[in-house]
Amino acid sequence: QVQLVESGGGLVQTGGSLRLSCAASGRLFSIYTMGWYRQAPGKQRELVAHITSGGSTNYLDSVKGRFTISRDNAKNTVYLQMNSLKPEDTAVYYCGALLKAIVVHWGQGTQVTVSS
Repeated sequence: QVQLVESGGGLVQTGGSLRLSCAASGRLFSIYTMGWYRQAPGKQRELVAHITSGGSTNYLDSVKGRFTISRDNAKNTVYLQMNSLKPEDTAVYYCGALLKAIVVHWGQGTQVTVSS
């Protein structure tokens, strides 16, 4: 069983930066594709970025060039560096562990609020 714990959320002004971390417990972290998702009030949860076990990445179009996902398998941790934040980035951000493109483990979420 894998448990995911996110941290690093908070309140930031437009144009600011935050780095989210997702620490995984359990074994075999390196085999999972890891994803960051977000859900704003009244909206569906959406994929922000994911990184495969081999390090390939994919991003939501609206965050390309501003967000960077990375992973450290030695530390069982995945990161999301968020720069040039906008009010529309405000959401609860969730970490997910995927196998065969299906999220099998979720974190509890961390709130990101970008003030205008």
